[in-house]
Amino acid sequence: MRSKWIEYNGKQIFYQDFSKQFYNSAAVKAELAEVQEIVKAQPKNSALVLTDMRDTNVGADLLPVMNKASAETKEFVKKTAVLGVTGIKLKLADLLTAITGQPLKYFEDEETAKNWLTED
Repeated sequence: MRSKWIEYNGKQIFYQDFSKQFYNSAAVKAELAEVQEIVKAQPKNSALVLTDMRDTNVGADLLPVMNKASAETKEFVKKTAVLGVTGIKLKLADLLTAITGQPLKYFEDEETAKNWLTED
């Protein structure tokens, strides 16, 4: 598993690493299954999540799986910051938010995302 807990500004962030998978949806699905179990083990409304999708394509085969995973973990997540979602991927991500109701905030750089996650 590539994903891991990191500390930033004295807070724990679960860094979900789906980066550089390009068109390898099988690898993303495998990672997603593992990270779901970790997130669902957290107290409700507590997890700070940083999801890195840089250089990874979310195609039609992956979107329903991500929708389902997001819906299943929603109650455990306090905030989610997402890296690497631009252009058409941003439209798909907005669809994911609308379907699951899990609010996601998109960032272009990791430091800004981590600052947002750990503020307040």
